[in-house]
Amino acid sequence: QNSASVEDFINTVKDEQKRKDSFAILEMMKKATGEEPKMWGSAIIGFGNKRYKSPTTGREVDWLIIGFSPRKANLSLYLSMNIKEHEATLKKLGKHKTGVGCLYINKLEEIDVKVLKGLIDASLKQK
Repeated sequence: QNSASVEDFINTVKDEQKRKDSFAILEMMKKATGEEPKMWGSAIIGFGNKRYKSPTTGREVDWLIIGFSPRKANLSLYLSMNIKEHEATLKKLGKHKTGVGCLYINKLEEIDVKVLKGLIDASLKQK
């Protein structure tokens, strides 16, 4: 976690649609968490902070509770939950891919934003 400006970082995103979507997700997460965002490293925007212990290595690290990153390929959302447990909800989301705790979307217009808000809320309940 560092003190770099979240808005300045988003404004460096070259793709205009991705930049607009990033500001929309930023507002969604601000509203859901009631917290101000922080930069994590040089490219991740995060909310909250928790001590996370890796189930495989046992290593502990400080990590965000929820966040996202406007990557070149897609918008990566970091949700503190086992995303696979929300399969029924994900079917209603629209075009996306998933990782262990990540949700990857290309554009907000390709998904149901209400479903995304529900996933964000569900993630925060599991913190």
